[in-house]
Amino acid sequence: MLPLKEDDTYAVLSEQGMADGEERGFYRHDTRYLSRYVWKLPGFSLLVSETPRPDRLVQHWSRIEGPSQVVGLRRELVLERGGFRERLELENTSLQPQDVEIALEAAADFMDLFEARGWYTVQRAVTGFSYTAEDGLEVATRLDITPDSPGRNWRFALGPKEQARVEVRGAFDSPFHAHGVELPSYEEWARRFPLHLESGRSQRVLEQAISDLRALLFSLPEGYYPAAGIPWFVCPFGRDALLTAYMLLPWGADVARGVLTYLAKHQGQVVDPFRDEEPGKILHEVRQGELSRTGKVPFIRYYGTVDATPLFVMLLHEYWLTCGDFDLVRTLRPNWEAALRWMTTYADPDGDGLLEFSPNERGLTVQSWKDSGDSQSHRDGRLAQGPIGVSEVQGYAYAAYRAAAQFYGVLGEEAEAERWKARAAELRGVFHEKFWLPELGTYAMALDGDKKPLEVLSSNPGHLLWSGIVPEETAPRLVRTLFSEPLWSGWGLRTLGAGEARYNPLSYHNGSVWPHDTALFAGGLARYGFYDEALKVSEALFRLAMTQHDLRLPELVGGYPKHEGEPPVPYPAACRPQAWDAAAVVYMLRLALEIGDKRPVQGLLEITR
Repeated sequence: MLPLKEDDTYAVLSEQGMADGEERGFYRHDTRYLSRYVWKLPGFSLLVSETPRPDRLVQHWSRIEGPSQVVGLRRELVLERGGFRERLELENTSLQPQDVEIALEAAADFMDLFEARGWYTVQRAVTGFSYTAEDGLEVATRLDITPDSPGRNWRFALGPKEQARVEVRGAFDSPFHAHGVELPSYEEWARRFPLHLESGRSQRVLEQAISDLRALLFSLPEGYYPAAGIPWFVCPFGRDALLTAYMLLPWGADVARGVLTYLAKHQGQVVDPFRDEEPGKILHEVRQGELSRTGKVPFIRYYGTVDATPLFVMLLHEYWLTCGDFDLVRTLRPNWEAALRWMTTYADPDGDGLLEFSPNERGLTVQSWKDSGDSQSHRDGRLAQGPIGVSEVQGYAYAAYRAAAQFYGVLGEEAEAERWKARAAELRGVFHEKFWLPELGTYAMALDGDKKPLEVLSSNPGHLLWSGIVPEETAPRLVRTLFSEPLWSGWGLRTLGAGEARYNPLSYHNGSVWPHDTALFAGGLARYGFYDEALKVSEALFRLAMTQHDLRLPELVGGYPKHEGEPPVPYPAACRPQAWDAAAVVYMLRLALEIGDKRPVQGLLEITR
């Protein structure tokens, strides 16, 4: 897969840079505007294909006779908001006349993203390059080509050293026009992250991550907002954006402001079981495709997440601490107070102090970050039933309550500050009592509907260290468990321990390694003073990125053990790039700087000061 993106428009192309079947195509607003876009270049071979930036593809095709090229073709494709521009430049590099024929095949199916994923089938009447959806909204694709050719084929008779050019302008007409602040240039964006590493290869990993983070930005009226990942998650997500923004602080302060402002504006207002909406709840995702707009799926504005709401409060708190801007805390006071009310009412229906979720068969059956339906299992492999209280969410709630106590303290409301401080302390005690598994030296992954713990080894407790809910005296044993052979692969933490009934190294959430998950573990290690271990984890993530042809941290990799000289086993359907993985690279350097204030940092993470 070759991804390109600019603002709300993106392309998923083959390695040869074509949209030629399956999910490939040009997309905008969860709709595929071009399902086929293929240049027919008979006699040409692709010699070079590069993406110098995530919005740009540059290729060199060559027609060779004998030992030399006779015709060269340079192709440049650039994504823009709402379309693209492309230029093909041909040159006869020989001393003889050359006839060249090329053609463009293009088609539009205006398929909803969920159809492209293979989840739904819809019969629609597409007229050429325009379509009127079931709800009456009209979409269209326009191709403006120079020189004009009715059949989209060209024949050039090129004399020696003669050149020819074909230019294409593509426009994707959408009924949605919410355009906000101008996105920064790539150069301006890079200057916001003044980080320079001694290791040249580490520096290239960092530069790729920063470039990807710029590419994934949306320009919304509320500010910058990162898309979660290409190809399936190019829309506003709650959890993904909150964690991405957290990991980008302090350098990505404007991203945090945009995320917080957008999510506050779209905070839940009513009880709507179809969309899992409840007052005060922070949303999970927003989709603009036809299936969502017509109610065939609940994702037009979907709230099926249990963790985005406490993460919202956590991000606001971290933004204030790192940027010193308490005015935003004051501005968003109605929103964080509504979030706290949701956490202590709707998210805790039985009043035991723990946050739970109930599955939605029309939406998501699992509503924590490991959101595949088979991720919550007991030791014997049985899936958890009923309302589920996932461990890391309790840690997020603990951190959110402590944040609320500090907010109220600065506001001069000491009684409220003490109330939330006490609630955090109470949750910490209840959580340790109900989740700690002394025989395993870890915390249960979750409690099922009968309040029975899921007694398995998992990566979830890494988030618990990150949130601070783990007692100081318990942390050393937990850290030993997380670095034990069943959980630590060498590339990162396995989502489920090797040896568990549902362990599968190439599952989505039952044994694979997710870099963002491991990055939060590193943050937790640093929080508890395990500095050497935090640097070990951070270096492992950089080395993982270095094994990749594009120097990107992948969304996830197989949980097979690391073997010297061998790359990790890739997960076959991973997004690339993914926002929280690119942000994890930046976050590892933030940790290195913080650790560097206490002791020297050398190796891959050594930063030039």
